[in-house]
Amino acid sequence: MNCTGDGTDIKQSGLVSSSQAGVHPKLEGYVRRHLASRWTQPLHTPTVDVFQGLEQSVLLADTRSLILDSGCGTGESTRRLAGLNPDCLVIGVDQSMARLGKSGVDSSLLQRDNYVLARAELATFWRLLHTAGLTLHKHLLLYPNPWPKPGHLQRRWHAHPVFPWLLALGGEIEMRCNWEIYALEFAEAVRIATGETVEVKRFQPAEGISPFEVKYLERRHALYLVVVKETITDAFKLPWQSIAT
Repeated sequence: MNCTGDGTDIKQSGLVSSSQAGVHPKLEGYVRRHLASRWTQPLHTPTVDVFQGLEQSVLLADTRSLILDSGCGTGESTRRLAGLNPDCLVIGVDQSMARLGKSGVDSSLLQRDNYVLARAELATFWRLLHTAGLTLHKHLLLYPNPWPKPGHLQRRWHAHPVFPWLLALGGEIEMRCNWEIYALEFAEAVRIATGETVEVKRFQPAEGISPFEVKYLERRHALYLVVVKETITDAFKLPWQSIAT
């Protein structure tokens, strides 16, 4: 059994176990490669359908600032963000119907008050948002899958081919995780892409905004925060636009 010092099963605790000891040596190469060329993988068809429905029912008619909760899981974080930002439209996106179903989602879209929950594949959803010319006010990545095996680096968002689209959506990006290496890599990928240094901070919220964060706080995990300011994403998106289109 892979255990922590107090005998707790790491898998059950939510702690990240990895043979990787620091920022992956191949990170910069992947980021620069993705910045230099347009990613042309076909879009996920069910996500295209969901996005079109979202455009027709919500996005085209709503003039409020847009907050995106990517990988929202059950949607609890989306609801809380909507309550904290009543003047914004908050969209929570997750690919798992099992998780979204815990919030009453029984189809691909659920609209309540000033938030929407959508079942969609994120890499396609981000590309569709960008192609539609939509700009985010804030983008939250709350405890993304860390893909801790070194060979899975390109599955982490900061080394994935969609990373430039993530930045080009604009707005303030807030990434929270409980694995320091992921946070360090995310900050380093931002620096490589934009030329701007962003900090990795240890943080301790007063209460958890998502079920994962609640669990990690209860188990006293170290939590890490990376914030990319809107000025950085705004400066990035215009020059990158010439490559992406």
